[in-house]
Amino acid sequence: MLDIEKLKTEYEPYVIRMRRYFHAHPELSGKELKTSAAIRAELDADGIEWRSCGKSLPQGTLGTIKGDLPGKTILLRSDIDALPITEATGLPFASENPGVMHACGHDNHIAMLLTAAKILAANRHELRGTVKVLFQPSEEVGIGALDMIEDGALEGVDAAFGMHVWPELASGRVSLEPGPRMASTDRFRIDIQGKGGHAAAPHLCVDATPAAAFLAVNLQTLVSRSISPASSAVLTIGSLHSGSRWNVTSGSAYLEGTVRCFEEETRKTIREGMKRMADRVAAAHGCTAETTYTWLSDAVINDPAITAVAAGAAAEVLGPDGLASVPPTLVGEDFAVIMHRVPSAFGFFGIRNEAVKAAFPLHTDRCTSDESGLIGGALIFVKTAYNFLNR
Repeated sequence: MLDIEKLKTEYEPYVIRMRRYFHAHPELSGKELKTSAAIRAELDADGIEWRSCGKSLPQGTLGTIKGDLPGKTILLRSDIDALPITEATGLPFASENPGVMHACGHDNHIAMLLTAAKILAANRHELRGTVKVLFQPSEEVGIGALDMIEDGALEGVDAAFGMHVWPELASGRVSLEPGPRMASTDRFRIDIQGKGGHAAAPHLCVDATPAAAFLAVNLQTLVSRSISPASSAVLTIGSLHSGSRWNVTSGSAYLEGTVRCFEEETRKTIREGMKRMADRVAAAHGCTAETTYTWLSDAVINDPAITAVAAGAAAEVLGPDGLASVPPTLVGEDFAVIMHRVPSAFGFFGIRNEAVKAAFPLHTDRCTSDESGLIGGALIFVKTAYNFLNR
């Protein structure tokens, strides 16, 4: 049997050391070559077999820990990419790569999963089955999980489990709840084409600017008037570009943004309504519209049975007061691509502690974590795998 308290004491220095190393050496999506090399060196040191995994992103790493007894297979996952943000935490182990920062907490994810892999490898004689550990690139751009799946990452896998650090939740607590947890993530671009000309002669032009502005305002009615009030959805226009000079009537414009929701029917309704509205608004202004709608990631929906296993494991590690409730969020996560193929659970792991200045949101230049809780996250990975295989 695993001695949780002993493991906490033994492996806490390792998880903190790993977190600090990866925090200081962040790499952007698609460029995680040194990150992957460091991960693979740690797996080698622990005698864990691994292979490069990814059709187009070979920096994906899939490790395999085989128990001494046959049984099922569970996959544990961490993402590894950073963001194009200049760090302002002032930490002694702050990013050494200018303009790049682990502002989404993936440094914590890597450290927790490497620590879990180290513990599981040292206790493989107690495992009835196989644990796969997946270190995934390019989560921030929504392509890494599918790329690894297409290279066989889920072959033979019976269940999967992952977590994301959560600054809104106190350190030492975790949310593991069944059902919808994170939204689907889609991206759109609408190009509007008119006819440019001199600003003093608008009657000789077809102005794309008012068409784009009208469309930007009226797209919001897709949520307010096409979607049930009982369903959650958000449509955000992140950028609107039109024209190049103050005295020239713009002949073209474009809008870019994202759509987030939990239900596939809602997703389809918004996509279809967006194209219909873009075409008709553009036509009403004498323009044409071309809509590009990209489905990036599905919604994160926790399987009740796997979630129960993970929640039970978390209670063993953190105590019964360690389980918390966090409302579903419209933030996206490409772990959903895995969840739609095998029964899975995904948790929100608390890292908030104002005493160590760990109180800033994800994707901000001062985002950091309470390192003292990370060993708990590593052991939740361990116990979830152990309980799923052995019980």
